[in-house]
Amino acid sequence: MDPDINRVLYIIGASGHGKVIADLAELLGYTVYFYDDAYPEKQQIEHWTVLGTFDDLLQLEPDKINVAVAIGNNVIRQEKILLCEKHHYQLPRLIHPSAIISKYAQVGTGTVVLAGAVINAFARIGRGCIINTASVVEHDCIINDFVHISPNSALAGSVFIGECSWIGIGSQINQLVNVDEHVLIGAGSTVVKNIPANVVAFGSPAKVISHNR
Repeated sequence: MDPDINRVLYIIGASGHGKVIADLAELLGYTVYFYDDAYPEKQQIEHWTVLGTFDDLLQLEPDKINVAVAIGNNVIRQEKILLCEKHHYQLPRLIHPSAIISKYAQVGTGTVVLAGAVINAFARIGRGCIINTASVVEHDCIINDFVHISPNSALAGSVFIGECSWIGIGSQINQLVNVDEHVLIGAGSTVVKNIPANVVAFGSPAKVISHNR
């Protein structure tokens, strides 16, 4: 029997992160297929089938097409999501059942919230974000579009993260701190003051060490 088209999810990016998203999607009741620009060399990822390239996906009619962009690079994920939006594909929120999300929080389309993550009251998460395993986004935080909050990171209350920024694994950001757009915060950093746009910052306390663009 063919799967219900409403419960088919086409995942862009047959990589390690893609496998995590596929695992979550199956848990949520989707039938999963992949598209990856390495096709036809890559026709399989674990037990899932790769059907073609991203350009092949864009040939599909938009009616009831569910797409997840499983690409860790924020800028590339942004590019793919914007094209999917242009083609009127549906970009469902994928939220792990073990995640804890306040009823007063907002989560944008195309965002994934992975196992054990916590999003507290009045936090606002943009579209196309990755809220990774066991990360914490506290009350009143604003996370703009296409941000990646890595595993075991913790954002205290009223933190602002700008578009396409990446918070490295195990990092901590103090309350009221602003991290501007296109910033990379290195793994295990402690951010205690505002970080300007387009830089790499690392350490405890985090300091700007280079440009990011």
